[in-house]
Amino acid sequence: MDNYPPQENAVAAIRVSSLKQGLQGDSPDAQKEQIERFAKAHNINIKKFFIFMESASKEEQPVQEAIDYCKSPKNDIQLFIIKSIDRFTRGGSYLYDHLKMQLTKYDVKLVDIYGIIGTQEVNTLEHLDVKYDWSVYSPTKKSEILEAERAKDEMRDIMSRMIGAEIRYVRLGYRVRTSPFGYQNEKMETAHGRRMILTPDPVEAKFVLKMYELRLQGSLTDEQIVEEINKLGFKSRVMLKRNPRDRTQILGQKGGKKLTVKQFHQYLSNTIYAGVNREKWTNGEAIKCKFDGLVSIETFNKANRGKIIISQEDGEIKVYKDRPAEWRLKKQAYNPDYPYKKYVLCPECKKPLLGSASKGKSGKYFPAYHCARNHKGFRVPVKEFDETIAAFVKQLKMTDEGIKELKEIVMAEWNKRISCNQKDLSTLENKILELKTQSKMIAEKLPVLNSEVAIKLMEEQLENIEGQIAGLKQSKQEKDVEVISMELVLDVVGDFMEHLENLLLEQPDRVKSAEYFSLLFDDMPTYNDLKYGTPKLAPYINLITTLNTPNSFLAPSAGVEPTTATSAMLCSIH
Repeated sequence: MDNYPPQENAVAAIRVSSLKQGLQGDSPDAQKEQIERFAKAHNINIKKFFIFMESASKEEQPVQEAIDYCKSPKNDIQLFIIKSIDRFTRGGSYLYDHLKMQLTKYDVKLVDIYGIIGTQEVNTLEHLDVKYDWSVYSPTKKSEILEAERAKDEMRDIMSRMIGAEIRYVRLGYRVRTSPFGYQNEKMETAHGRRMILTPDPVEAKFVLKMYELRLQGSLTDEQIVEEINKLGFKSRVMLKRNPRDRTQILGQKGGKKLTVKQFHQYLSNTIYAGVNREKWTNGEAIKCKFDGLVSIETFNKANRGKIIISQEDGEIKVYKDRPAEWRLKKQAYNPDYPYKKYVLCPECKKPLLGSASKGKSGKYFPAYHCARNHKGFRVPVKEFDETIAAFVKQLKMTDEGIKELKEIVMAEWNKRISCNQKDLSTLENKILELKTQSKMIAEKLPVLNSEVAIKLMEEQLENIEGQIAGLKQSKQEKDVEVISMELVLDVVGDFMEHLENLLLEQPDRVKSAEYFSLLFDDMPTYNDLKYGTPKLAPYINLITTLNTPNSFLAPSAGVEPTTATSAMLCSIH
């Protein structure tokens, strides 16, 4: 063992690779005790301890902070003590040599308690009383380099085993990361041992389900949905912010924010909520998880409206993202200037009409519906087209049988929404009780605090909680209103059905009006069918001027759910 001059000043660096290791394995306390014993035995004065709780294999070495401390002359440091080389760095010989040379430049010697690093230097030209940088070397340099490389190899082996196993389990459908909002991690016994899966979080999952539910209803804009979710008391998950140099030190917290439209879209498009995982460790492939999603794949697809779709093809899960090209965005498939082009066919080729505005010699634009697909051009000005639609709609009437059946559908939908409203009230009440409990706990802590800073922070938290409670009570009061009479609702629905033109022609959203219009037919009509009153109508619709037209009901064409029309009428009622 090398001898050290008495009362040399030193710093000591303590490192563990993770918070878990720091608490359970090679803890900072254990390393500190060993270093203190070593310092006492060699009469060394330790001026400062540095504790680093993160990996030391990265290029940005955490120990650099301690080295910079040694460089300052005012700190008067002669020794840098570590337990072992692998506690100094696991970046291999290159990083080890780079870090040690910084200390050597400032006459600070690096020592370890196991004696691998020697403090003695040999000058090969000492007998000639001459000294060069290249003639001075450390007899223990080779053993130090070998130890540094061994530490790097050990780190690589540990990481390969750990990360390799985690990748394998992810591809099997298990969970190894932090749970996303709405879920919580839970261990369970499986054929692959005790593994982690996701289960619904009793508080957060309700908000995620509500997002999908409101998106499916289609009666609110995304901004309105976000506002509704926030009224229910949504707050993002609170996470602790830790010191990157010392993971045991908590600097504050982040999160606890209200929902934004951007975040809402992220929740909607995250396939994990349908029980499908797709990430770097799956090489971008979709993997069906070993746990159920919060929503079904069908619900996920409907809520995302084609922007992202999960498909089950021959037992395989595929995820498709629809990102329209720039030219398609400009053409606007759902252009409000030509809302009927997707729902009315060309009388010549029986394909959907196109819509555009041609520029005349005067420089004016003349909008029209048109088609010229390998046939003589067909063109109808928008004004004339809209007049034809209006004239046709005014000739329609729903039968009494159709109105009765539709009222039953409306009744079922209304009861469903009342049930959802009751669930929302329950969620609000639970959130208010939770916040009141937090407020009570803070109020009980205040009298025993002595620090003015701590008291101020507690008072701010208390004020924030009281504000949240007031907001939730307001939301609860808005939802806990007297329910509109069901008879009144049905009367309004009946009035709409007796005057279809109010629903189909007077909607502010022309694209929606055209969508409702398409529900009148079993087969998509041509323009001439509308003009001459010869379309094939859906069941329970009467064309007043055509006596032989069979009775029919306002049912959707293939692929469209009846609840779309119902939702439209309920929106109109509100």
